[in-house]
Order: sequence, then C-alpha cells, then structure tokens
Amino acid sequence: MVSIGAVARRVRAYGGQFLLLAVLTLIVTLLISGMPRVVNHLAEQGLREHLTGQPAARRDLTYTSAPLAPVPDGGSLTQARQAELDALQAAMPPRIREAVDRRWFVAEEYAPRRLTGPDLAAKNLLVDLGLRAAPGISEAGRLVEGRWPDDAWEPGQPVPVALSAEVAGRFNVRAGSRLVLRPPGVDGPQVVTPLVVAGVYEPVDPSDGIWAGLPSLLEVVEPPGDAQPFVGVGVTTPAVLDALAAAGLPLRFTWRYRMAADGIGILNLTEAIDSLQQMSREVPADRTLVQGFDIPLREFAAAVAAARTVLAVIAAGALATLAGLMALAATLAVRRRRDEYVLLRARGGAATAGARRSLAESGLAILPAALLGWLLGTLLPGPAGDTTPFLVAAVVLAVLVLPVTTLLAAPAGAVARRDLIRLRPSARRLTVEVFLLLLAALAVVLLRRRGLTLGEVDPLLVSVPVLLAAAAAVLALRAYPWPLRLVSRLAARTRGSVAFLGTARAGRSAAATPLVVVVLAVATAAFCAVVAAGIESSRDRVATRVVPGDALVSGERLAPDTGAHLEQLPGVRAAAAVLEEPAQQVAVDQVGTAARIGSANVLVVDGPALERLVRSAGVDVAVPEALLAPAGGTGPLPAVVSPAVAADLAEAGLEDSAFVTVQGQRYEFRVADRAASFPLVRPGSDRFVVLPGQALPSRAADPVPTGFLVAGDDLDVDALRRVGDEGQSRYQSGGAVTGGERPRGVDVLTWADTRRRLGDGGANGLLAFGFVAGAAGGTVLGLLAVAFTVLAGARARGQVLSRLRTLGLSRRQWRGLLLVELAPLVGVSVLTGALVGAVLPLLLTPVLGLSAFTGGGEVRVSFEPGLVAAIVALGAVALGFAVAVEALNNRRMRLGEVLRLGEES
Repeated sequence: MVSIGAVARRVRAYGGQFLLLAVLTLIVTLLISGMPRVVNHLAEQGLREHLTGQPAARRDLTYTSAPLAPVPDGGSLTQARQAELDALQAAMPPRIREAVDRRWFVAEEYAPRRLTGPDLAAKNLLVDLGLRAAPGISEAGRLVEGRWPDDAWEPGQPVPVALSAEVAGRFNVRAGSRLVLRPPGVDGPQVVTPLVVAGVYEPVDPSDGIWAGLPSLLEVVEPPGDAQPFVGVGVTTPAVLDALAAAGLPLRFTWRYRMAADGIGILNLTEAIDSLQQMSREVPADRTLVQGFDIPLREFAAAVAAARTVLAVIAAGALATLAGLMALAATLAVRRRRDEYVLLRARGGAATAGARRSLAESGLAILPAALLGWLLGTLLPGPAGDTTPFLVAAVVLAVLVLPVTTLLAAPAGAVARRDLIRLRPSARRLTVEVFLLLLAALAVVLLRRRGLTLGEVDPLLVSVPVLLAAAAAVLALRAYPWPLRLVSRLAARTRGSVAFLGTARAGRSAAATPLVVVVLAVATAAFCAVVAAGIESSRDRVATRVVPGDALVSGERLAPDTGAHLEQLPGVRAAAAVLEEPAQQVAVDQVGTAARIGSANVLVVDGPALERLVRSAGVDVAVPEALLAPAGGTGPLPAVVSPAVAADLAEAGLEDSAFVTVQGQRYEFRVADRAASFPLVRPGSDRFVVLPGQALPSRAADPVPTGFLVAGDDLDVDALRRVGDEGQSRYQSGGAVTGGERPRGVDVLTWADTRRRLGDGGANGLLAFGFVAGAAGGTVLGLLAVAFTVLAGARARGQVLSRLRTLGLSRRQWRGLLLVELAPLVGVSVLTGALVGAVLPLLLTPVLGLSAFTGGGEVRVSFEPGLVAAIVALGAVALGFAVAVEALNNRRMRLGEVLRLGEES
C-alpha cells in the first residue's frame, strides 16, 4: 500500500531534483499545447496579409449568365435575376458562404452598341457604349453635374444614362447631351435607342468593388488598333434594360461575391479550397463561374505546408533535446539516491521496488506540472490544434522516465568504482551503436528516395535529425579520446601536472555519454541558422535575377538617349539598355521559314555596359563571354541560349545558324553558350535567347530599348519614372509617324523592393518565428545540456580535486585543470552539433519545399563564414558556462567534505 504522505515527504526531501523534472515537464507540455496555437495564430495573420495584398479580382466569385430573353409573363427580368443573389449564395458550400463579405448584382447589355451624336462628331470619335444597371451605384458615386437616372422614365422617351467624369470627358459629352445608340452591324436586333446624359459622377471610393466589372464604368477602353472604337459603359435603370430586353436585345447578368480577407481560417484552408473546386464542378448549365480565389489560397497553403514541415524538424530536435535532458536529470537523481536503492534491496525489496517508489514520486511531482503547462499553453493566442495524442504521450513518458531510469541504473549490490583507466564498451553497447549508425543512414536514404507530403508530421522526417545527431555523437565519443590520449602522453613529458592530468581525465571521461543531448541541441540551432541563411541568399539571387542592378525602368519602347538622361539624375552611376521580345519564333533563314521548334523569349543586352553596371551595383552577376563580343563582327551573333532551346536547335541542325525576330527585323545567331537561367528573363521561362546588343549589325531602323537597368545609391523612384515616361514620349513623337495617345507609364522596380517583397507577407513570418525560436531554444537547451553533462561527472572530479588540493594544488592550477578537462568535452560536443546542423540542410532541403519562400528559386545551402564565428562564440560561452557550473557545484559540495564522507557519498 503506497502512503501518499511518505511519497510527499520523499518528494520534499529531494525537492531540487523533482523541481527540475517538473520544470522540464512543464516546458514540454507548454510547447506541445501552446506552440501549435502560436503557429496557427501567425499563419492566420500571414493568410490575412496575403489575401489583403491580392488584387480585388482574385477575391471575387463571379457568376455570369448566358444571353437571356425576358420572362414569359411580362414581369421584370432584372428583378427576377436580382432575386437569385440570395439563392446563389445559399447554394454555396458553408465554408465559402460564411466567408462572403460583400456582393453585387449587375444587369447589362450583352454587347455594346455604336454611339453617335454631335458631341462625338465634333471630336471625330468612334465609340461603342454599353448600358448597365447596378443596385447601390448611386450610393457609391458622387454627382458632379445633373442627376442619377431614375424609374420615372417611360417608353418612348430618351433613355437616361449617367457617365463617369473620365468617360464623359473623353467622349466630349456633359449633362444634357443627346446621343443615339445604334446596332454596330446588320446581325442581331436592329434596335435604335435615343439617349440623354442625365448626370456625370465621380466614385466616392475607386477601389469599391461595385466599380470592378468589365468593361469598367470609370474608364474608357482604348481601341486595340486603327479604325477600332473606344468602348465605354453608362449607368441606367433596370426598367430601361427590361424595355430593351422586350425589344429583343439580349441581356447578361452578373452575380459577384467578394470574399473577406479574414473569412477563411487557417484550420479551414484545405476545406475552403475543396469547396471552391466543388463549386466549379457544380455550376448550373446556364451559368459560368469565374473565380481566382483558390489561387492565393493554394499559394499560401503550399507555403504554410513547407513552413510546418520545417517547424516539425525544429520541434523534433527541441522535444528530443528536452527528453534527453529529462533522462539526464533522472539519471542524476538516481545516482544521488544510489545508497537508498541498495539499502531497499538489502532489506528484501524486489528488483522493481525502487522503480515503484520512483513511479509514485514521479506521478506526484510531474502530473501537476504537466497540467500547469497545458493550462499555460491554452492561454496563448491562436486556434488550438489536435495535439491531445502528443500531449498524453509526452505526459506518460515524463512520468515513466524516472522509474525506468531507476530500474536500469540503480545498482543491485555493491557499487563498483568508475574511475578506471579505461572503460571498455560491452558487446551489447557496440551492437546498439552500430545499429544506430546503420539506422540513421537508412533513414536518410529512405527520406531522400521517398520524399515528403508537405505539411504533415512525418515520423521519418522528425526521426532523421535525432538519429543523425545520435549517430554523430556516437562517432565523436569513439573518436575524440584517441587524440587526447596522445596529447596526454606528450604532456606527461613536460613539467607541471595540469596539462597531463586534465587531458588524461578528459580522454577517459565516463561522463561523456550525455554528449548526445548537447549535439542534438546545438544541431537544432545550427540547422535553423544554416537554412535561414540559405533562404536569405536564395532570395538575394532571385531578386538579382529580376533586377540585376539597383533599379529597372521598363516600358513599351524608350528613346535610346533615355540612358544618358537617367545617368544625369542624382545618385545614378550607370545605366544600360535592355530589349525584351517575348514569344518569338525561331526561323531557319532570313526569309522567315519557321524552324518548328517552338517559341523563345528574346533578350538583347549591351554586354560591356551590363558588365560595368553589375560591377558598379555590386550584384553577383557574371556576364557570359559570348555577350562581350565586339561590334562590327561578321557572321552569326554569338548567343546565350537556354538548354531547352539549345537541344531543339541541335536536333534541327541549327546550332551554328538560326534566325530570330527583334522588333520586326531578323538577326542570325549561333549557340555560343548555354545557361539554365539569365537575369531579366521572365521567371519560370526555360526557353530564351540572349543576344549581344552592341554586336547587332546596323540596319535602317535599329532596335529600340524596352527598358534600362540603373546602378546607383539613394535612387529617387519618382525621378526615374519621370525620365522613363519622357523617354517613351520622345520615342513616340520623334519618328516620322507619331502616336496619337500617350503611352502607358513606365514601371520602376528596385532591387530593394523586389527583395523586400520576397521576404514579407504570407507564411514568411511563421518561418522566421520558427528559425528564431529554434536557434534561441537550441542554444539555451544546448547550454543546459552542457550543465547536465558537467554535473554528470562532477562527483568524480570533486574527489580528484579534493585529493589534489590536499597535495598542494593551487587554486589557479585547479581552475586550469578544470578548464583543460572540460574544454575537449565541450568543444567536441559543440563542434559535432554544428557539423550535424550544417549537414542536415544538405540532406533535407531538397524535400522541404523551401522554394515557396524564395519566389520559386531553388534554395542552395552553402558555407557561411558567420556560422564558424557563431560556433566559436557558442563554444566559448559553453565552456565558460561549464566552468561556472562546475565551480558552483564544487562550492556547494565543499570539496573537503567530499573526501571525508567517502567515495560514493
């Protein structure tokens, strides 16, 4: 019969040991209970930011009807269709229905008709106009002049229409203008509709979703070519559209639903994606559904899955380290109570008596700590994950660790000495170590061959770091005593005893077994640091590929002298012209005979100018030798091509001569170099041809740049955009034939902005949290493991130091001896952990899906000089911490009493 009082007294008597086990248990249960909440909280924040940053059209679910005729009973067609706004939402899957934030109904003519009138004729404008009715538009707009169309209109009167100020200004009309809508051709109903501009309005908020329909209510659609009309949309009433439908004009109806940025929770992300797929499959026959909401959801789901996979590796290392610390704490507790268990057996207790006693004590001390840790975890923000099985398993293991250690470690009789010269490992231990090495190698091979399902807790994935750390620790345990024994022999020939005694004891230290825990903790921290550095450098490479300079000014066609104007801006050191021609067909000859090998993106760069620019900007870009060809050469241009294009050219026998079109002119080129990627080539393109612009043969009309790379400091983006716009205008107005409309403004993209976008938003915050927490936690746990490792051999070291102090060892020599003895153990543990942490990314990165955080760029882990400095610093801190712990422990034990009380006291 177990006495609760007796158990409580023993727990109180050994309160420090049980307090340590309880604190470790609390940390474990807090991590298991609370960290999923924090992860989900950060993921939801990232999802909200990701969706908020999407274009509005990406968050819209839009149902569109086929051309519809009026209802047979003569009722209002638009009112009948508007009533379906509720029905369509009610038919949505629950997860999508609950996420709807706003919704709009639109009725409009199926196709715009030709608009005529004296105001249009005064400007010689060719215009098509469509009529649209949208409930709530009068609240979203502000009248500039006139009034809104209303239901007072009667058939036979001119149809009232309201136009936006931008559309009215472009069409040269105002409130009161008389217009006529006519059929654009002979096909279809010949309905002529007189119009009157009832009012002109401006939007209260141009970003309001009510204006998001196509064509836009707020802007004029430019004509796609010569003799093509401008297209605009006017606002009218549902009664007008009903009358047009009765006259035979087909109408189209749109029901649009805007998803809230916070309408989808991270726990419901997969369900939402599946629901959208279900909606796409179950669209009614007379409707079409257009939605892009699943695209950002899938992007974020992929990023979160990759982040959670990385977090699983980090969590596995942290929890395994904590488990090892609990085992070490239990071992120290059992070692201190060794005499108690021997006496218990001597009095007739069973072999399991000590384990049963430890089980009762462990349950009394650890279960309340586990409950407290779980309660603290529930206070953290974020939705809870399904962690109950892990929590129960952790509590059971925490309760059992002390009795199991007691059963395995408590002696059955007299205690043998542990200060022998050599401790020869048993055959059983050697077998276990060899099996561990083989198991670690097999796990790595299986993981690389099988791959991963990102986002799931894969037992193989979480076991690989632990197995590798344990295997590396075993190898270190077997390897590091040998050089120390050699050093000890050399030290024996020198004067003084500190170096000899310190290296001799370090070479046969029996307390080296806890090295596994130190290696695992340091490996977790190093893994986080190495992968984080690899992601950062990969983002730098992706940003450099997009903008191989400090800024990129790109537009349609810019005057060649734009580069000189850019170089005159403050802070600009250099500018280089670039020309891009997407999707050009490769030809066999100058005539243009198709090579039938597919299209390729053509990029023309001034090689020497690009080389000077990248050197000035300090970016890591190597300009191929082929692009530095001098001007005035003869024969085909040397070109850098992608492997896919090179293979097709080789198969067609065109490696030495092929033609490609650049701004309407064909240039002959040959394959001079191959490159899997090249800066400025559009992301994801594996088919490109890069030509040296300085070597292009002179033609009647030389190619015109479509952009300029800029190198400089403190660049003014507005000034770059202004000079780029001026360059476009000069090109358009400087030729024999000038354009009538102002070209679209240039885009200015800086390297810093590109790099910032790669690292901001989405699941990047979640990943950064994991790396910071893993590195910091691994470092702290590593130092704690070093303390446990030191304490494991503290009793034996205390006895030796007590004897040596009585033989005249000075305090300074004592500190030196302590430093020499602990330095190899600490150094080997930290170095082994760092090596494991550096090797883990090389093994795991290909299967972790980290390209989701680098804009699709491959994450390549490489040597980081900063890691060496960090490891040296960590080793120094760990050694200082170890010496401090040893000194504190010796002061607490009072070395003289250790010698007087006996060897095992």
